[in-house]
Order: sequence, then C-alpha cells, then structure tokens
Amino acid sequence: MAVLAACVGQFVVVLDISVINVALPSIRAGLGIGEGSLQWVVNAYVIAFAGLLMLGGRASDLFGHKKIFVLGLGVFTFASLLGGLANAPWMLIVARALQGIGAAILSPATLTILTTTFPEGRKRVRAVAAWTAVGTGGGALGGLVGGLLTDYLSWRWVLLVNVPLGVIVLIAATVWLAENHRPKAHRIDLLGTLLVTVGVGSLAYGISRIEVQGWAAAETLVPLVIGCTGLVAFVAVERRTSEPLVPLGLFRIRSVSVANAITLVSGTGFYAMWYFLSLYMQNVLGYSAVETGLALLPHTVSMILASQFAPRLLQWIDGRTLLLLAGLLTSAGFVWQSFMGADGTFLNTLLGPGILLSCGAGLMMTLLAVSATAGVDLSQAGLAAGLVNTSRTIGGAIGLSLLALISTSRAAEAGEGAGALASGYGRAFLVAGLIILLSTVMVALLPKQQRESTA
Repeated sequence: MAVLAACVGQFVVVLDISVINVALPSIRAGLGIGEGSLQWVVNAYVIAFAGLLMLGGRASDLFGHKKIFVLGLGVFTFASLLGGLANAPWMLIVARALQGIGAAILSPATLTILTTTFPEGRKRVRAVAAWTAVGTGGGALGGLVGGLLTDYLSWRWVLLVNVPLGVIVLIAATVWLAENHRPKAHRIDLLGTLLVTVGVGSLAYGISRIEVQGWAAAETLVPLVIGCTGLVAFVAVERRTSEPLVPLGLFRIRSVSVANAITLVSGTGFYAMWYFLSLYMQNVLGYSAVETGLALLPHTVSMILASQFAPRLLQWIDGRTLLLLAGLLTSAGFVWQSFMGADGTFLNTLLGPGILLSCGAGLMMTLLAVSATAGVDLSQAGLAAGLVNTSRTIGGAIGLSLLALISTSRAAEAGEGAGALASGYGRAFLVAGLIILLSTVMVALLPKQQRESTA
C-alpha cells in the first residue's frame, strides 16, 4: 500500500504539470486569456509549488507522513475541481496556485513514505524506481491524456480528471495507509518558513519573468533580489534557531548536497523535453493534441523501462558509474534531438532521440532520488524529499525561462515560419544537452560510499 499510495500521489502531481501544456491553446480560446495571463496558468502552479516544498517536506517529519499525504491530496483534489469549474481567468489562476500548494504538501510525502518504509539498499532502489517510473511516465502520458480530454471533451477535464482519482486515493490512504513514522515534535519554525517561502517563491517568479521582461527589467530584478535576500536571511535564522525548519547539518551529508546540486543543474535541461517537443509537434509538424500525446508514448515507455531496470543494472555497475553513463546518454539524446527541422517526421526526427534521452533521463532521476535521500536520518526524511523536489522545481523554472528565451531569440534570427520555429526549438535542445552534460561532470563529486550503498 505504501508504494501504491506514493506512486499514485506522485503521478497526479507530475501529470498535472504536463497535461496542462497541451490544453493551453484551448484554455486561451475558452476563457479569452491573453498571452501574458496564459503564462500564469503555468507559473501560478510552479511558484506555489516551489515556494512551499520545504515546508511540505518538514511537515511530514513533524506531523506524520500519512496526515500530510492526506492533507496535500485533499487540497490538490479540491483545487482541481475549482479549476475545472472556473469561468474567469483569475479563478483558474487561483485554482492553479492552490494546486501548487497541495502538490507542495503532497509530493515530498510520497517520497518520504518510501524512504521511511524501506531501508537503504536494493529494496529502496526498487521502490524509488517505481516512484520515478510512475512520475516521469505521468509527465509523458500527460500529453496523451490532455490531448484526448481536450479534443473529445473539453480543456476543463484536464483538471476535473484529478477529482475522482483523488477521492479514491484519499479514501484508500485514510483506511489502509499506515503511519510509519512517529513524529517527535510539533513545532514549525514560522520565521524560517516565511523566509524560505518568500525566498524560493520570489526567485521562481523572477525567473519566470526573464523570458517576457529580460534580465535588466525591474519586474525581473526586484523579485530576484528579494528571493536571494530571503534565502540568505533564511540561512542566518536556521543557524541560530533551536528547532530549525531545515537543519543545516543535512547539507554536510555529501550525497545529499551533491545529488541536489546535480538535480538542480540537470533539471534546467530536462524541462525542454516535454515543453519544446509539444510545441514542435503542434506548431511545426501540425500535430493535433491527441497526435502529440501519442507521439510521446515511446518517451513514456522508455522512461518506465529504464527506471525499472535501474535496480538490476546496479548489480553489475556501481551507482556512480551508472549515473555517469545515464547522464552521457541523456545529453547525447538532447543533442541529437536538436537537429529537428521543419520537414521532420516521427520516424526520422522524434523516435530515435526520444528513446535515447528518455532512457537516460529515467535512469538519472531514479539514481538522483536515491542519492539525495541516502544517509539521512528518518526524522529528516521528509525534509530531504522536499529538498530534492525543490532543487528539481527551481532547476525546471530556470530552464523553462532560459531555454524559452534562447529558443525565441534563435527563431527571431532565423526569420519567420515553421523553419524558424524549428531552429529555435532545436537550439533549446542543444543548450539543454550541454547543461545536462555539465551536470554529468558533477557526478564525480558523489562519495564512494554512496556508490557502494546503492550497488
């Protein structure tokens, strides 16, 4: 039940990120949302999610993983219902922010349930592999699910589909999920919570404005400065408080600090996968939303298979070497995908690089999640889960803004039409591949004992 609950919880969180991308054109037409406001349908979720992940993770440690799991899923399900019934742009954006809050509470709890249920070693790797496979698979399936729901029902169903699933899992978790960790404290570091939420949230917002406003605009610089200042103040407070939200000693665990750094850097590249492939298929190749989702199925299958094979591969290849090979495989796939053109087809442009980069990404995400939670005391398992999710989300926010800016600039240089768009998307994939290659170099910093513990 622990693995099932964790996987389903992570599935709905990741599905909701990708499923909304396919429906954005229909949402814009249905609610009459302008291009600037449309971005907030995505950003409201990402900013709320990023800002509250650390609190969500720590809350699992302090109040119990089952309680926080149920609370997060309840908020997420209610917000999905609100968004599906929205009749004005502001109502949808508020609902997306609430979804982000629910996801920030829920997502760390899903990983924490696994790390507190299974001890370090092969059983934990298997559990995390299943969690990764379902989560990353949900990202790819979101394209197909979103396409089917948008084309044959309405964009509203990309949100409403979460409601029956959420209700079923809520009932099952309440009845059958056991509380596998007895919390030792019930005090939240309020000042630390405020500072890290403002810091990470402002940072995510500032990053989201780079594409639209540029680096030098006040709308970009002010939140970036506020975010950095908030995080510096947060560290200062955590060093002095008796019950910190984030005990800074956690970062002395080398596997945790290095794995989070790799997750942050590689995450800036991973965002290109779903976002730019969806744009390329629909804006350049002329695919419908359903066709786009179907074309992404090989990515889903490849990620799931790679994640599931990770425990077996670790019997013959040590964890650090396998992570290095996975990074090289992923970056090679991204670089190959960068050769996309206006005359591309599914077979000669999408299938080969898609399988390559998806296999590498599936392995990378599984191994990084294991590394980022290795050597952590059970009393801080939720915090470690929240930290790795924060690293992934901030990396994704940076990547989305940076790569979108690069893509737009390249397309403007190339002229107009499908060829220019394809050139822009290709440049984004090239830069993403180089970023992932950089993160792969950082694998050498992982400690040798981490390699032995996962093997």
